[in-house]
Amino acid sequence: MADKSKALSERELLFCAYAAQGFSPREAAARAGYRLRPEAAGLRLMRRKEIKKAIARASGDREGSAPEAAQGLRRLAFGGVADAVRLLYQQEPDLDAMDALDLFCVSEIRRKGGDAVEIKFFDRIRALERLAELDAQRRDGDAGAPFYRALEEGARRLGRAQGDAQAADDGR
Repeated sequence: MADKSKALSERELLFCAYAAQGFSPREAAARAGYRLRPEAAGLRLMRRKEIKKAIARASGDREGSAPEAAQGLRRLAFGGVADAVRLLYQQEPDLDAMDALDLFCVSEIRRKGGDAVEIKFFDRIRALERLAELDAQRRDGDAGAPFYRALEEGARRLGRAQGDAQAADDGR
């Protein structure tokens, strides 16, 4: 079997970036440019160790701030609406093709009257505000870490100094 640990292509890196943002393998593959059977390409890519590692690296900086929620908020804030617009202009939606559409940003679809269709999207500004709040919580949570590390180091040194003093007293 050939060695697959070669450097990742630009398209594979794009796939990893989209997957790290929370897109499904099919959505990540389609957005990365895998036009022919993106669902198969996405599943094939997800089986590779170097792809999994690249996705973990790309999403690793988001640890500690409810990663799934943050990924969902990023998709709401920065996701595309092309599939929703495509759906809007279809005369008779193909129910089998609906599974292939990325409608994550859609909050409501309503048919009004004869041919009128109303599509409501989640509020991008609100999603950005929540992302900022999560980021601030993550940073504030880390703000006390240097103090606690210094406190632990001081206690460790104090313990060593007391141990050294005790040993000196026992040696007399």
